[in-house]
Amino acid sequence: MPTAEDTLFQRFGKEFPKGTVLFHEGEAGKEMFVLQAGRVVITKTVRDTVQILATLGPGEFFGEMALISNRPRNATATVDEPARVLVIDPKTFEGMIRGNSEIAVRMIKKLAERLDAADAQIETLLMADPSSRVVQQILHACQSRGRPMEEGVEIDFNVRELPTLTGVGEAGIRAELARMERSGLVERTGDRLLVRDTARLADYLQLIALRWKFGEP
Repeated sequence: MPTAEDTLFQRFGKEFPKGTVLFHEGEAGKEMFVLQAGRVVITKTVRDTVQILATLGPGEFFGEMALISNRPRNATATVDEPARVLVIDPKTFEGMIRGNSEIAVRMIKKLAERLDAADAQIETLLMADPSSRVVQQILHACQSRGRPMEEGVEIDFNVRELPTLTGVGEAGIRAELARMERSGLVERTGDRLLVRDTARLADYLQLIALRWKFGEP
């Protein structure tokens, strides 16, 4: 018997190979997307440089702001792994929101999470010390989407996304990660980061901020 997900895919689903651009920054938005399988990367061009804003996995939706605000796309979405995607047109989107309060609430919660992430990014970018920005972003990720483990808190961690979020180059980010690993604060495995003790990491953040403020090495 087909699942609800299968039924939705039959009505709205499409499959896209890796490298497919689902929409370009600056173009009119005619559809929103729900990712059922695969991975999609959201990028934005800043001063002629393509910056990764987010890497999305199954269950994530994107492209809805162009429908809500009726403004051009503010980023580009590219398939990073072969994807199964629900493609929702404006009329269907409006009907889903009006007819299903659960969908509306989920969308409001997701938009609130994105606003919180934007606020955290602003707070991070206001820090003068590059190392503090990296540590602050990791702490925020632990608080907002961390997974409690026996050994600490685990987060999905893609180094390619951090330059946009922190304003710190990838070399500087890797150097700070290496310092934290040597200190036993974190352990990195691929695109996952284990923070052993968030309280210790918060203390470390205060320490490096003080060192920066008073000019200590």
